[in-house]
Amino acid sequence: MKLHPDPLTALNTVTAYGPGFIEINNVRHTTAVRLTADQPPVEWNVAGFDALRSADIEALLADRPELVLLGTGARQRFPHPALSAALGRAHVGFKVMDTRAACRTYNILVAEGRRVLAVLLLDS
Repeated sequence: MKLHPDPLTALNTVTAYGPGFIEINNVRHTTAVRLTADQPPVEWNVAGFDALRSADIEALLADRPELVLLGTGARQRFPHPALSAALGRAHVGFKVMDTRAACRTYNILVAEGRRVLAVLLLDS
């Protein structure tokens, strides 16, 4: 599916996604990514949903988000609550959805000026 960015903004947005890729500002990524509005997207070194550890989620606090979106691939899967406990202690919101929905939600929240961090897993 192709998404159309607002040409007036310099913020990172998801411009397309599909099986095996996420496109950010028209640059294709074929690995899981960690994405904020104002920093270059970086590879998120997580092998997949089943490999998630609490340390992977806790490390996201370094970006000081108000909300973390976890895109879990082709289908929505919920991690054990212990994995996201550090976010709760830091009063950071945590939403889990399939990656397609996370991409759309991320773009909306960025357009609203929210400090959102998306971590997007690809289909395995």
